[in-house]
Amino acid sequence: MRRLYVGGLNHTVTQKDLKDRFGKFGEVLDVELRTRRDEEGVPYKTFAYINVNISDTDLKKCLTVLNKSKWKGGTLQIETAKESFLHRSQTKTSLSF
Repeated sequence: MRRLYVGGLNHTVTQKDLKDRFGKFGEVLDVELRTRRDEEGVPYKTFAYINVNISDTDLKKCLTVLNKSKWKGGTLQIETAKESFLHRSQTKTSLSF
């Protein structure tokens, strides 16, 4: 399984849109869609994290085809998601002295 970060999304994009778009390259397990809004509630940044079962070959194909492509009024920015701080802290082994 890979976790992908997808930036540059238009705020009208839905989880289903992303599942359909990335489902051509692998099995989409989960989509976390996030929109940041300003003080007046106007969306200014929309991005997603997608968990997908994908082979290395299909991941390369996905990045080649979709990264920096125009889609629904935005330009996609796709990369392998960085491990979150919370995830790292949960998986570290504790040291005993």
